[in-house]
Amino acid sequence: MQVRLSEYTPDWPLRFEEEAEYLQAVYGDLILRFEHFGSTSVPGMKAKPVIDMMVIVRDIAEVDAHNPRMVSAGYDAAGEWGIPGRRLLRKGGEERTHHIHFYEEGNPQIVRHLVLRDYLRTHPNEVEAYSAMKEELAAVHEETSGYSPAKKAYVSDLEKRALAWQSAQDQGGE
Repeated sequence: MQVRLSEYTPDWPLRFEEEAEYLQAVYGDLILRFEHFGSTSVPGMKAKPVIDMMVIVRDIAEVDAHNPRMVSAGYDAAGEWGIPGRRLLRKGGEERTHHIHFYEEGNPQIVRHLVLRDYLRTHPNEVEAYSAMKEELAAVHEETSGYSPAKKAYVSDLEKRALAWQSAQDQGGE
């Protein structure tokens, strides 16, 4: 899939909310809560215009029962897609619009994603640096198959800084 970087738009949170309403209608009381995460959840961040949604559920095993309905509605059910305990749905085909990550309450991936989001929302200098790095990589890698692995080390370091920041917050620091 081709890398498509966009400037931040206030439309992204609205698209998150619209999709959450649809998913709530499909999955009902299986859902505990929704979280918007990833680059489209951070004001000022350049991003591929794909909304990353986290759907926290009571029982991850029950998510799969809805796959036939979701596939018939145009979603791709990708299973765990490399992360144990996750279920990933993708919407939009080659012009992808949403990645929907289902996790059961208590999965450690939830905290990892949300800490990074919250860190970026409170550190505009990191947003600026990360956006610049994305632009550089997009200029070199036209396809996500090269772009995504190329930014992995940077994102890993960013996650470490975010976790250290969260740890300091938990201890009453800045």
